[in-house]
Amino acid sequence: MTPERRTCTPQEQRATLIVAMITNFINPFAITSLNIAVPHIGAEYHIMAAHLTWIILAFTFTTVVLTVPFGRIADIRGREPILKIGILLVCVSAIGNIFAPNMAAFFAIRAVQGVGGAMVFATNAPIAIAAYPANRRGWVLGITVAAVYTGAALGPVIGGLITHQFGWRGVFVMIAILSAVALGVSVLRLPKMEKMLAPPVLNPGSIVLYMIASGLIAFGLTTFMQNIWSYIILAAGVVFSVIFVKHELGAETPVIDVRLFRDSPNFALSNLAALFNYAATFAIAYLLSIYLQLVKGYGADVSGLILISQPIIQTIVSPFAGKLSDKRSPYALASIGMSLCAASLVMFAFVSEETPLPYIIGALLLVGLGFGIFSSPNTNVIMSSVGKDNFGMAASVQSTARTFGQVICLAIITIIMNAVIGNKAIEDAPAADIVFDMHISFAVVACICVVGIFFSLKRKSKGA
Repeated sequence: MTPERRTCTPQEQRATLIVAMITNFINPFAITSLNIAVPHIGAEYHIMAAHLTWIILAFTFTTVVLTVPFGRIADIRGREPILKIGILLVCVSAIGNIFAPNMAAFFAIRAVQGVGGAMVFATNAPIAIAAYPANRRGWVLGITVAAVYTGAALGPVIGGLITHQFGWRGVFVMIAILSAVALGVSVLRLPKMEKMLAPPVLNPGSIVLYMIASGLIAFGLTTFMQNIWSYIILAAGVVFSVIFVKHELGAETPVIDVRLFRDSPNFALSNLAALFNYAATFAIAYLLSIYLQLVKGYGADVSGLILISQPIIQTIVSPFAGKLSDKRSPYALASIGMSLCAASLVMFAFVSEETPLPYIIGALLLVGLGFGIFSSPNTNVIMSSVGKDNFGMAASVQSTARTFGQVICLAIITIIMNAVIGNKAIEDAPAADIVFDMHISFAVVACICVVGIFFSLKRKSKGA
């Protein structure tokens, strides 16, 4: 079996990098834009505080279940068509959200958007990485990750301004426009890839087992402690996960080569570090958006300008960290980055109604620095642990680890918000309750980040 393309011309390399940058920009832009719009969407559809997280979860839940299967399908059948279909789905579903008549329809369309997101997550980075030689992998990752952070940086500002001037539906208009541009560039500029000479056969059993296991675990986490069924669903997810692992060990063409987790400490521990880092830091934009608008009284536009400070630093730092990881230990860089993230989370745990704005911006700058130092080197380790034929699998596993971290984070926020604020609309919650909710939430996620640092350091001690 040979990879889809042995070498790419400089022109083809630039085209693949441009497509990867645009698609990497869109999804974080959508998420951070919606973080600003969450209070407004909740108010229009009368969503209770404990259910607000499903505005984001409907998307992330679907990507958890489907990213790995799409990554494996893309490795075997070709990444380019999967990427294009994914972008198209994101575009069409964004238009659908604009006209959603009720909360149920809104959440369902967001889930469809997650299908498109999963297809994009599984293919955009592998397409770019495969086009460049291994000694430039860290640089490519730095550039593409910088595009992610640029999307995250502009999301709060543009999303805040749009929401303030035109309402939350304007955010989805922007997402649809960006997706249409990305689709046009990918159709016109993305080079055609050569097919594998002897592609392996897809393993439907592996794909179905993975989707059942990951779906049950993700849903069990998102509904955890709400009723007895959440425990049963989560336990069933664990059982199916064990069945899946045993099946994959004996499968000729597994959807995930689980032996990598056993044989490569680099791969296993780096994905664990990503999971814990996102489980800790994903709370920041969501909770601060609510805090800035409902406690501090800022408009959506001003709140977006405040939140931009974190991803701006990430955008600046990430390319340098990626390039440095080609020459210096990526394990040490990632561990330093996670330590800075943990310090910022501790700072957020002490925020009050009277906390001055410079303190909040300072904590955002610190987590931006930490995340910028962490992400590219950690991704470099993961992608360097596999061959080109498995880039899609490795990228999709990493993306799933990130998204599972986000699901865990949102599940924790939901549990704490349900306990502190209860069954009431978020705009009716007292400011003191919102602040208390933040204290508990940030204390918990700070502890999670510390656990992630342990995994990051452990891989180095093992010689990973």
